[in-house]
Amino acid sequence: MQVTQTLDEGLKREFKVVVPAADLDARLNERLATLKDRVNINGFRKGKVPLAHLKKLYGRSVMAEVVEQTVAEANKKIVDDNGLKLAMQPRISLPEEKDEVEGVISGASDLSVTVALEVLPQVELKDVSGITLEKLTTEVTDAEVDEQVERVAKQNAPFVAKAEGEAAAEGDRLTVDFVGKIDGEPFEGGSADNTEIEIGAGRFIPGFEEQLVGAKAGEARTISVTFPEAYGAAHLAGKAATFDVTVKAVEAQGEVKIDDELAKTLGMDDLAALKAAVRDRIGEQYGQIARQKLKRQLLDALDAEYAFDLPPTLVEQEFENVWRQVQADLAANGRTFADEETTEDEARAEYRKIAERRVRLGLVLAEIGDKHEVKVTDDEVTRALIERARQFPGQEKQVWDYYRQSPEALAELRAPIFEDKVVDQILEKATVTERAVTKDELLADPDAEAAEGEKVEKAKPAKKAAKAKKAAAEPETATDADPSA
Repeated sequence: MQVTQTLDEGLKREFKVVVPAADLDARLNERLATLKDRVNINGFRKGKVPLAHLKKLYGRSVMAEVVEQTVAEANKKIVDDNGLKLAMQPRISLPEEKDEVEGVISGASDLSVTVALEVLPQVELKDVSGITLEKLTTEVTDAEVDEQVERVAKQNAPFVAKAEGEAAAEGDRLTVDFVGKIDGEPFEGGSADNTEIEIGAGRFIPGFEEQLVGAKAGEARTISVTFPEAYGAAHLAGKAATFDVTVKAVEAQGEVKIDDELAKTLGMDDLAALKAAVRDRIGEQYGQIARQKLKRQLLDALDAEYAFDLPPTLVEQEFENVWRQVQADLAANGRTFADEETTEDEARAEYRKIAERRVRLGLVLAEIGDKHEVKVTDDEVTRALIERARQFPGQEKQVWDYYRQSPEALAELRAPIFEDKVVDQILEKATVTERAVTKDELLADPDAEAAEGEKVEKAKPAKKAAKAKKAAAEPETATDADPSA
């Protein structure tokens, strides 16, 4: 096997691999020899089939396997001999001309392939002890706790039937039967009986609940709506429909006392325990927000510190992921680039910068994690999988099986765990000070504030940049290069 490097340009490498026909033939004969004891051929005793006869029967198919194995060995040899860290799977260019392919398979010609690679850049890590960050802290007030407890009480308040003939209003719950039609014909999945609809909850197609305001028990109404363009069922997306609705009952939300009895219905010992649990929960949420903002500061600091060439294909893949999400978000909200005060070309340029940032930060974090031997354990991945499954009540087993059967999907759970552990590693060495702020300050969007503060003539690009950063802020990096995977 002869390997010759033909390209060394930036992070791109290319090699030409030539395997003489004689070597291929020797490999073929070796593979065929292993078949003698395993095949049954009429007229021959097992293990006594002449090599020439085996080659006549199986030569072409076995040679194809030999070529595949040889190419795989060539890839490994190139990577090992040159000490390369690949950014992605090599691109193999095999012979395409019919005569050339026939010559290789028949054993008459040398095998010549081209192996194109993109390698990871060398990332020279910098000292992170000089990074200065500010962590925001917020106290949970009694008023916030009381407000949340009131919300919980309202959510658990019973519904009671309205007086006969009393019309439905915002917040009321209706029990209805309905039949959905498109062009006057009922469509599959568009009908249901005894369905509960809470007006204003936003759980039905936009415009559906609002048209039930004023309805009374026993009344029949025809509601006209249009399915969203991004509706989950493709055959209904964007289509106009009518629903023949029969209102069977109208109920209003009753009163509920905020006391120890309410707390007990929620599994707490008393009202004090309920308030303590609510306070802890709000505190956790504030802590998560503060953590995200601290992490954003850290990533901004790292992004400012590092500049190196990025694997073009890796950036392109990340950009395509981001761009698909951007287009899906626009479609779901019925908006265009013009509505966002930009053009598609300007948006592409902006999101490509974001893709580059995510790849660059992903490589930096992967290198730091590798240096400090950061690992993600199977138990941590399992806990993340359990949390993901809980997000789909009633479908836990399907979600569990999907992730367990898909290494790529499982890697998506592993990557953010790895990223957070590396971030923690950096935060231990960085200088982090705390600053107490109000709830509003904690929840404020820094990108939106930056856009608002721009001068009039710069308002448009600032707005665009703020939207771009916000849309791609989660996740902040592309950490597929997790060395612990």
